Amino acid sequence: MVKDQIVIGSKEYQLLEKHLKASNMSKFNNEKLEKELKNAKVVEASELPAKAIVLNSKVEIEETVSGRKFNFQVVLPNEANIKESKISLYTPMGAAVLGYMEGSFVEWEMPNGVQKFKINKVEQPEA
Repeated sequence: MVKDQIVIGSKEYQLLEKHLKASNMSKFNNEKLEKELKNAKVVEASELPAKAIVLNSKVEIEETVSGRKFNFQVVLPNEANIKESKISLYTPMGAAVLGYMEGSFVEWEMPNGVQKFKINKVEQPEA
């Protein structure tokens, strides 16, 4: 696997590709997502590694500078609910982590600047 290559399901790939064309992301995020999708390993859902972040994954990340931890679930926009820690895959954080594996580091531009996060834990939804 190529360094920084994401592993993504074909469904998530199509959703992010659509988002890339229609979004108003920052130039940094737009270029980063475009590069990630170009280099992504796209697989069928049954072939996804257990620790890859996909739709409905529960994730714990850690901001590397402050050490602050965040827990959330990546969902479709109509299921997003901040009170339930469910974020849309189209939010900056949702788009940033999709396809990455537990243990990976991700850089993404947030409203307060470019941040670096470590993905500490990934749990898949119960089938």
